Formats: sequence, C-alpha cells, structure tokens
Amino acid sequence: MFAALRAAEGPVYCPLSDESGFYALTRYGQVAEASRKPEVFSSQPTAVSLADPPPVADYVGSMISLDDPRHARLRRIVSRSFTPRLVERVAGDVAVLARRIVDELAERGPCDFVRHVSMPMPLQIICSMMGIPESAYDDVIDATDLILGVGDPDHVGPDGKDRATMLAEKFSYLHELMAELSRVRRDKPADDLVTALTHANVDGEALDERELGRFFTLLVVAGNETTRNALSHALVLLTDHPGQRDILLADLEQRLPDAVEEVVRYATPVTWMRRTLARDYELEGHLYRTGDRVILYYNSANRDERVFKDPHTFDITRSPNPHVGFGAPGPHFCLGAHLARREVTVLLRELYKRLPRLHATDAPVRQRTSFINGIKSVPCAF
Repeated sequence: MFAALRAAEGPVYCPLSDESGFYALTRYGQVAEASRKPEVFSSQPTAVSLADPPPVADYVGSMISLDDPRHARLRRIVSRSFTPRLVERVAGDVAVLARRIVDELAERGPCDFVRHVSMPMPLQIICSMMGIPESAYDDVIDATDLILGVGDPDHVGPDGKDRATMLAEKFSYLHELMAELSRVRRDKPADDLVTALTHANVDGEALDERELGRFFTLLVVAGNETTRNALSHALVLLTDHPGQRDILLADLEQRLPDAVEEVVRYATPVTWMRRTLARDYELEGHLYRTGDRVILYYNSANRDERVFKDPHTFDITRSPNPHVGFGAPGPHFCLGAHLARREVTVLLRELYKRLPRLHATDAPVRQRTSFINGIKSVPCAF
C-alpha cells in the first residue's frame, strides 16, 4: 500500500469521519523536508494524535509537541542535564545489566523474550537514570504500554473505563511520580537525571513542575517502548532471515553496528508523527494550506525505492543506511538515539556471543496500534 502511495503523482489525502483528515507524507524526501522546516510544519498543538485538540491536554505538551522558542529552551535545559558523568555511568550500567539478563536467560531456558530480555533492559536503564525505585517498575511499564498502545483493545480497562479516562490516569500517575521524586531530590540530591533536571539552570532558566512532569513522561515512555521493540524485532528478524544471522555471527563485532541500524530501518518502531501547517507551503509541486494536518510516515520513508536499494530486503550489510527510524534530521531528532543504539548493541552482542542459536519459536504477538510497531510477546529458545 505504501509503495502505491509513494508512486502516486499527487498528494495523498486521507479523509476521516470527523475533521481530523490528513495528508500522508510517504516519501523520504517529503518526510525529510518537513522535518527540517519546523517553522512551516509545526509540532503544535500535538505531534502524536490525529485528533485536535489531543486528549488529556493537561498532561501532554512535552518537547515532542512544541515548536521554538519553547522547544529550544526545553531542549537546551534538558541537554545540559545529560552530563558526561551521567552518560558514562549509564554506559557502565548497560554492560552490567546485559550480562545479568543473559545469565538469567541461560538459566531460565525457553521463555517470552519481551518479558525477560527486551523489556528489562530499557526499563531498568531509564529508571536507574531517573532514580525511579524498583517498586514502581511494574506501574511504569503499565502506564507506558497504555499511553503508546493507541487503539489496542487489550489496553481497555477491565472495569469498563474508556481510553481517555485511563490515559488521564496514567499521565497523572507519571506526573505525580516525577513530582514526588523531584521533592526528594531538591533536599537530597543524587547522581541521577531527576536531580539534574530539578536543579537545572541555564542562563537563569529552570523547568517548572509541569515541564518536569511532561519531560519525565516523554523520557520514560520513549525510553522504554522504542528500545524494547527494536530489541524484540531484532530477534524476530534474525530468526526469519537465518542467512543474515549467519553473516552476523561470522563477524559479530564488525557486523553488529550496521545490523542495529538495519533493524531500526526495517522495523521502524515509531511509525509516524503528525505536523500541522503553520502557513501555506509548496511541497513537491503541491500547495498545502495553513492548518492542514500531515502525517510523516517514517515506516514508508524507510522503504523508499528512491533512497534504499531493495528496500524490502533485510540486509545487515546495508551501507549507507540513512534511515529515519529515530526521526529525520531536524530539531525533533530523537534526543535518546545514542543511548538506544548503545542498549540494543550491547545486549545483542552479549546474547549472540553467548547464545548464538537464540531464535524465536513462534510468530510475535503484535500491538494493535498504528503509532508504534510494537511486539507484546514472542517466545524464544536457544
């Protein structure tokens, strides 16, 4: 379907029953140009919902759905909080955690790869960075699953609550968790990101309580879900393409970095983001009007025949590989891309060095949502 849309001569408009119809930007060049021009393709009022205004408006509005100058201010403050010391400590944590996860997997035997391997890595790293207590891990995962599981009926409340109510509850929980952690860190600073964010001051600027809550929510949700899904897709792809797994195992150290990039391109864990036209703009010969909604389809851009040779082939030797799996270059390029790459690389190295016959034993159970290319569970053995 996306191949047909990329080949269409004119713009692709997707009407919906309400007023939230949109244009689909499916070509690599379209997605790249829109990403480079935030003054035209605005992230406000939301980047993550077709509906306008978005639900639970009191809680959304983090950097992902802001334009400059507010976006630049937040990113400047947050970037200063990712100190070299913090990043170095996290890098050490990733290696230690990877060894522990594989130790436990080797002892446990066949199991659900998501629950026991791909979920613990990003969850424990991001919670360690933020200073979140282990007692809160299950609630954090529950909240992030629901927030990103847009449309998945498995995330409907057992007591009949509608999705908007449940979303509000999960956003509220994460904001309250941040507020509680921040109160503690104001009086008792520690070597974690909550302390850095709470005490951050750049040219007299600091984050207020609502901004802290919004950024905390963004970091926890994005830091957990996307890395987890990249790891899960890696297992499935290397199982489905045994020839590629053989190439990887033949020279693990040399092949692994390119293999990680190809997993992210091929799987594209975050499927799309929305932009809204701030003014009239001509893109590839079509005039888009102020107020038009457009969806940047990263999954389609990553299969664009104009950019990638044999785009539907999973090829871990692909080079160059200018995928947009972390977003296209521009002010909204993923702040955590470096950390995500490190987590995926270190854990896959540990897995395939020690358990080279690791494989999925059945098809994955997928999240039923258009926003995330998510995997809920996939059985593995070795």
